[in-house]
Amino acid sequence: MPYFHLVFTLPQLLAPLALQNQKLVYHLLLRAAAETLLQIAADPRHLGAQIGFLTVLHTWGQNLHHHPHVHCVVPGGGLSSPGSRWISCRKNFFLPVRVLSRLFRGKFLALLQNAYRKGQLHFHGALAGWAEPSQFARLSKQLKKSDWVVYSKPPFGGPEQVLTYLSRYTHRVAISNSRLLSLRDSQVSFQWRDYRDGQTKVMTLSAVEFLRRFLQHILPAGFVKIRHFGFLANRSRRDKLAQCRQSLSCIQDTISMTPPCKADHVCPVCGTGTLRIVEWLAAVSVLQAAGLSQPVSMDSS
Repeated sequence: MPYFHLVFTLPQLLAPLALQNQKLVYHLLLRAAAETLLQIAADPRHLGAQIGFLTVLHTWGQNLHHHPHVHCVVPGGGLSSPGSRWISCRKNFFLPVRVLSRLFRGKFLALLQNAYRKGQLHFHGALAGWAEPSQFARLSKQLKKSDWVVYSKPPFGGPEQVLTYLSRYTHRVAISNSRLLSLRDSQVSFQWRDYRDGQTKVMTLSAVEFLRRFLQHILPAGFVKIRHFGFLANRSRRDKLAQCRQSLSCIQDTISMTPPCKADHVCPVCGTGTLRIVEWLAAVSVLQAAGLSQPVSMDSS
């Protein structure tokens, strides 16, 4: 089963507001990303399944600038609405990023406007003008017109790659020691990757500026930056994972017990067409989907 990696990014225009309201805005970012994935995946026009995933908040870019975004690791499928069978996504494709982007924008802005109406947002310094209703409305209008970035990375090669990714990035800080090159004359030099051209470069900052950039990525005390949703949510994880394992086991057992179809298998109806296998369905899954717990009796008596 493939595992997909999606990234939801907050527009740079909102980064200063997030820095002044870290606990609230980061929570809204994680919530909007999660609700977007759950809603689009449940839509029959896309996957039509209840998915499960984990999210990890990062607030930095390679150059240590403030760049809030959420990484999501998602198994390539989910449970049908009754939870009776496993629905797999298409090969190397999970959900359309354009649809995700638009819904993510709408959900986050709705949450942000609600927080503004309740007086939960704080505006200081250069952002003081945004406290005025007319200014905040202008900001919201500008954000609605812009494209929000949702990026779908190539799927992981398997569970081993997922574990490798999580072990490296879930508890990392803004910069690792291996990227630090020197500290001379109150100047700090470090390596960074410029994703515009894919080149690794060296950046030198004053020690004060380096510390300023680094410290803005320290999260508020008690903030939970790794969260689980869907069938991985804490409240229902045990039961939902049991359903997933049972559904996946039924699919695997059916495939392993069914002989492969010959390429020249002729259609018994028309006598000329060639039958091709599209999907194997476990008998128990079909019965459960139809609301039947026992096989239908064919006894005419």
